[in-house]
Amino acid sequence: MTKKLLIVEDEESIATLLSYNLKQAGYETIVAHDGQTGLHLAVEEQPALIVLDLMLPQMDGMEVCKALRQQKIDIPIIMLTARDDEVDKVLGLELGADDYMTKPFSPREVAARIRAVLRRTEHAAPEEPETDRLTIGGLEVFPSKFEVFLNKKPLEFTPKEFELLVYLMENRNRVLTRDQLLSAVWQYDFAGDTRIVDVHISHLREKIEENSRKPQFIKTIRGLGYKFEEPKPV
Repeated sequence: MTKKLLIVEDEESIATLLSYNLKQAGYETIVAHDGQTGLHLAVEEQPALIVLDLMLPQMDGMEVCKALRQQKIDIPIIMLTARDDEVDKVLGLELGADDYMTKPFSPREVAARIRAVLRRTEHAAPEEPETDRLTIGGLEVFPSKFEVFLNKKPLEFTPKEFELLVYLMENRNRVLTRDQLLSAVWQYDFAGDTRIVDVHISHLREKIEENSRKPQFIKTIRGLGYKFEEPKPV
């Protein structure tokens, strides 16, 4: 079945170019030129993925992303920004975007990013054993239920944060490089921006660590990457 993609972009030339190239790549596309229409189409059409511009009339991309996540709609989102602004990228990721790209970009790269995100979501729900539970210290994770508890208290995560946490816990006590995490969790088939990994690690620490500046679960291994381990008793 042909996958349907939603492009929310107010610049008609960019929207037309993206739509043409994605159709050539085998996708069905629908296009919105403002945030409000984009949000409506996302809810009504339930596309496989949304390419979402940041600067939009009526509702900007941040508002659209936030509204979708508040409604528990977990459609993957690739956010487009005209500025190479770290604040925009971090905020977009915090609101639940799965990836971001800075204009100008090549349609070929957009298609590659889309393939990577869709490949990840298609394989995001493998068959789980009955004993589907990961436990380290006071942290309990139930992958098939999308549930996390810290000392019996429930925690909220975006889909990407949750997937990263599960992967770290499944590979406890192993040093994982940023490139390994980018490949395993984001499934990029090309060199990606490893800052995405650092941002998500920071989010996890804020949620599971008693003191995010002195992490006990997720340790930074200088010059190498990260390691997830059980906190040492005080």
